[in-house]
Amino acid sequence: MQPAGLSQAGLVRWAIDALLEDANTAKVVLAVDDAHLLDPLSAALVYFVARSGMARVFASVRTGETVPDPIRALWTEELAERVDLAPLTESETGALLAEVLGGQVDSGSVGRLWRLSEGNALLLRELVMAAHARAEISESYGIWRWTGAPPMAPSLTEVVDTRIGNLQPDIRAVVEFVAHGEPIGLPLLTQATDARAVERAEELQLIRVVPEGRRVTVRLAHPLYGEVVRRRSPLTRAHRQLATLAELVEKAGAKRRDDLLRVAVWRLDSNTVDNPLPLLGACQQAFASFDMPLACRLGQAALDADREGRFDIAESVAIIMMFADRPDEGLAILDRAESLITDDAQRARWLASRGITTYWGMGDLKSPERLAAGASGLAAPRDRAWVQGVETIMRTHRNDQEGAHAVGLEVLDCAEATPGSKALAGSALSHLRAARGEPLRTLREVAEYQADSAQWRDDTPYFQLALEVARNTAMILAGDLDAVQATIAAEFSGLADAGDFSLGSGMLALVEAQAARLSGNVESAARLARQSLSRLASGQIFAGHAAAELAHALALAGDPAAEEAMADADRLHRQTVAILYPDLERARVWVRAGLGDIDGAVSLLHELIARLTADGFAAYEVFAQHDLVRLGFASEATDRLTELATSVQGALAAPAARHAQAAATNDGCALLAVAEEFAGLGMNLYAAEAAAIAVQALRHQRSPQASTALDRLAALRDLCPAAITPSLLTPKSTLTARERQIARLAAAGVPSKQIAEQIFLSPRTVDNHLLRIYVKLGVNGRAGLAAALRALASPDLQ
Repeated sequence: MQPAGLSQAGLVRWAIDALLEDANTAKVVLAVDDAHLLDPLSAALVYFVARSGMARVFASVRTGETVPDPIRALWTEELAERVDLAPLTESETGALLAEVLGGQVDSGSVGRLWRLSEGNALLLRELVMAAHARAEISESYGIWRWTGAPPMAPSLTEVVDTRIGNLQPDIRAVVEFVAHGEPIGLPLLTQATDARAVERAEELQLIRVVPEGRRVTVRLAHPLYGEVVRRRSPLTRAHRQLATLAELVEKAGAKRRDDLLRVAVWRLDSNTVDNPLPLLGACQQAFASFDMPLACRLGQAALDADREGRFDIAESVAIIMMFADRPDEGLAILDRAESLITDDAQRARWLASRGITTYWGMGDLKSPERLAAGASGLAAPRDRAWVQGVETIMRTHRNDQEGAHAVGLEVLDCAEATPGSKALAGSALSHLRAARGEPLRTLREVAEYQADSAQWRDDTPYFQLALEVARNTAMILAGDLDAVQATIAAEFSGLADAGDFSLGSGMLALVEAQAARLSGNVESAARLARQSLSRLASGQIFAGHAAAELAHALALAGDPAAEEAMADADRLHRQTVAILYPDLERARVWVRAGLGDIDGAVSLLHELIARLTADGFAAYEVFAQHDLVRLGFASEATDRLTELATSVQGALAAPAARHAQAAATNDGCALLAVAEEFAGLGMNLYAAEAAAIAVQALRHQRSPQASTALDRLAALRDLCPAAITPSLLTPKSTLTARERQIARLAAAGVPSKQIAEQIFLSPRTVDNHLLRIYVKLGVNGRAGLAAALRALASPDLQ
């Protein structure tokens, strides 16, 4: 018990003695959380314990807080090491979430949770727990996704309240205005509040004042502050503040492009909307940035506020509903809007939007014919071209090549066609050219259409999808993996992910999965394919393609779940995207091969090749013919691949032909050279497969290069460790059980004498065994053993 009447110094001395006495002979560890909150006497106690050397002190302090002098002395006097903990990075946040949730987490969800928590592990934990409690974080196809708004559970609110719970009225007003309007210009904020209160809020680290070019903007110091403030602000005060912000911007005149959007949201949230047209403009702007939830909200508000029955509002909102995976609602709006049409330009827009909704949203294969019939009644070539642009891409996706070419060329030859119509029709024809063997030309054409996108992006941002589909197809068929990474880093990718545009972000995850598979990283390919599938599963367009990619990646990894994924692909695939059949059927081939049915896989390949030949899909045929080589039937593919290499653009055709020739003639040195070609392209799985066959050929020939080939194979296998394909499954060694035992020990560096002692043989007998092992494995000595054993796929040699 604490003695009475002690001075402060006496209390500290008594506390130290009592602490050490309770510890007896054990080493004392004193841990203090939030040491910046200690009272002076407790802080002095911690300091003296550390200085005495009789205990080890662990203390945490929060950055930015005032720290008592005795606690600061812990590191300034080198009594303890100071370690500054940085916030979690986005990658670290993703890894932590995956560990906590027990599965992969959608990258968009990771990004949003990371931004909201700002890398603070405590806030991240509270966010996830609150999301779980509200059933707003769920698993789909093995991927966890967060689908709700920031969940503000009581525990999370309490954490935030420690910073903003008790504020003076003028400072609270500053925080509330920023919460409702961020990012808000500093001059606007000082007009709406008191300038001195703004300064004080910055001093208290409640807000951040950030120069952005010629403007100075203000944001809350932490994203979650806004969530708490907005939810606690009385509705009447929130409405007044939002209306004030809108009036100030309108009075000053909108100076930035996003001012229209911000004012519209403020008017909507303050219930002061008196004109639906600004809401429509803001809705279109949100759609152009692919913020689908906001676009839907603003569009529905514009529709509700429209008392005159404007066609433009109805058509715009309907197409947004389609791309937000709500096609039934979009179609109902369009059907009601037909009576509002006043001219052919509106009729063209209505026909195109209705066709898009029924074809891609509802899977109606007759939509192109209805679209063509409707276009025939339009007098102006410009209006017909608009509808025909949509028809071109429909027919392309349906794999009606003749029809697509006829309609698309008519659009491209039309002098009155808009840049948007030409981009739509042109990208569809470019997609076909990529499949037919001209992917490099496709990439050039798509870049040209992209250069003119400013003329149509704001009005019809969904046209960007047509360009992306053509570009993605061309990049994969050209074998340009670097281009895929550049696309993933481009503006559209960021907008689609941040804006919760599932169709766009899912499509991009799909092409990234294809690139990962080509690179040999089949685990990443499966993860990305699952992510793509979880985003696309609610729609009618690319879900089957994503499931097929998942099946392909799993099959290459020897995962039996590939069969289930293939069944999902067949269930989800729609004939509205029949042009994607080559990827679907190649996945089926590899699922069959993964089950060990090589003859069945080859039979499927023959069927696929016949279909590709009939369709003229030469670029896809390169992959299919090369699959024959990879499955051990090189002689069947050699002549055709040699022919294709002279006409098909891209990086794959020529090395694929050389791979076939070298494998058919069992030329180990040529196979090793082909492996280096594939490795140079980043196609490490193909490289490893060629190297594996080279090892077999060189061993059979007792070539001195067998050891070199084994080393190269081992290095390539390290780049695609999860892949299991027939080419990589080299025949099991004929080593006896004794030889396997000796090989393992010798590979580990154990001398012959010690091996002999361990297994009760003479050193000479061990050396004789080793000579036979070297011959069987095709190596020249101990130096090649480790690589030989590592490269072999025989489980009993791993």
